[in-house]
Amino acid sequence: MKNTPYEIFGEYREAADFKAALGKRGMYEQNRINERFYIGDQWYGAKCGNDRPLVRHNIIKRIGDYKMSQILSNPLTVTFSAEGVMSAPADYRTLSSAGYKNETEEINSVMSALSDYYDVTAERVNLTMLNERVLRNAYVTGTGVLYTYWDPSVSTGLYADAEKKIPITGDIACEVLDIDNVFFADPYLYEVQKQPYIIISSRRETDDVLREAKAFGADRITLRMIENGSSDGKITVLTKLYKEYKADGSYTIKSVKVTENAVVREEYETGLRLYPLALFRWERRGNTVYGESEITYLIPNQIAINRMITANVWSAMTAGMPMMVINGDTVPDGITNEPGQIIKVFGSSDEVNGAVRYVSPPDFSANFDSSAQSLINNTLTQSGANEVALGDSRADNATALITMRDAAVMPLQIVKNRFYSFAGEVSRIWADFWITCYGKRKIKLSDRKGTWYMPFDSGRYRGLIINAKISVGAGTVYSESECVNTLVTLYEKGIIDRRQFLERLPDGIVPDKDGLLSENTDTEADYGDGI
Repeated sequence: MKNTPYEIFGEYREAADFKAALGKRGMYEQNRINERFYIGDQWYGAKCGNDRPLVRHNIIKRIGDYKMSQILSNPLTVTFSAEGVMSAPADYRTLSSAGYKNETEEINSVMSALSDYYDVTAERVNLTMLNERVLRNAYVTGTGVLYTYWDPSVSTGLYADAEKKIPITGDIACEVLDIDNVFFADPYLYEVQKQPYIIISSRRETDDVLREAKAFGADRITLRMIENGSSDGKITVLTKLYKEYKADGSYTIKSVKVTENAVVREEYETGLRLYPLALFRWERRGNTVYGESEITYLIPNQIAINRMITANVWSAMTAGMPMMVINGDTVPDGITNEPGQIIKVFGSSDEVNGAVRYVSPPDFSANFDSSAQSLINNTLTQSGANEVALGDSRADNATALITMRDAAVMPLQIVKNRFYSFAGEVSRIWADFWITCYGKRKIKLSDRKGTWYMPFDSGRYRGLIINAKISVGAGTVYSESECVNTLVTLYEKGIIDRRQFLERLPDGIVPDKDGLLSENTDTEADYGDGI
């Protein structure tokens, strides 16, 4: 595969043309429109001939924020395993210190350690915030992209020698990419990992690109070509990731970085077996690799709702401040129709009586307001974000509320499943980096027993195919109230005592809970009856 700047930019422009023609308006234009509607700029380009307000009732954002919060409400747990190796529970703290009996035990111990190390890495890269941005992008544009790369500047705080003179640097880093800047070899191939190549576009400071090119050995001619291709101090840089196959059918991921007329970094082997990009599609768009945004199909309803509510507001304003009609022959200039204004009229009493009058606006249909509300409710219901889901409904008890809630969020489960698949792909990509780039180092592990550093030699596990299982925990929505109700039931039935009740209450429910517990250190009888 030839990868000259000319050839790569040709592939880039071909993929960009496909995006520009995708859908009714093209992906780029549709994404811009969707973004405006999400943030509330829903009257963009509309002109009103007077000072009357253009009202917005942003149901698009409310629907999206609700669904995104629901998707993120369930904590995820990742469990790694090696393909072809029988999985078994393994205490990596004990086994790694005492020595492994066999290869299977070693691999299971390492997989268990990596499962805990995932949480450490997630906290370091702030995966929660990254997932929020991925979800937002997916809701607005149809596709969210998380890009993982190796950052050699990351300080690990570890050393390769006992004297601590040789620091170990470098670790994975993550970045949320705009789908407008990601291009695929075959847009009709849904699976990312089956793509022949992927191109990432970025607009960067020219000086930054020059420094990078110098670091990778660029000569003066190359540096001059990069500088000449710059405009406004910035330049477009394309990073191409592609597969290079070997004689045995296996492949590795290679990369090259170019500007339009120069090579920033020559082709190099990443060592990875997976493309380091994970995609989350809000909705599938046929068989294409790009997703579809829900906003695209909510916009007509949003426009109708805004117009109806605006008309209602204008009608109320007209009724409260009706237009004034004056006789220009008897009333001087300067009439503003302001409340309390004194109007001087010159002429006879008949002229005074007929000088000023108000135009009564037509009656506004009482059904108009109810129609607007009905459209809002129908839109929310069809989107799976009705009043029950949004928390606007009331129930007689917690059990009924939970039942209603679970029924309301059921339509969202398909989108949740796609997100869990995305999380699994991110996990596998991270594992690919760990066994490819880490070399010999200690990895930081944290659990209930504390923080511990385990020796890790990635070269021993490079041949493994690592799977990631995503386990979904209970959601956080209503979990606090559910917990309290359950504890009350257990206490009333005598299954737990008062101390057990207080110890298990969520933090913040009872002021100075620890103080209350310390004041009563004896048995249940010391507390008396009741809670």
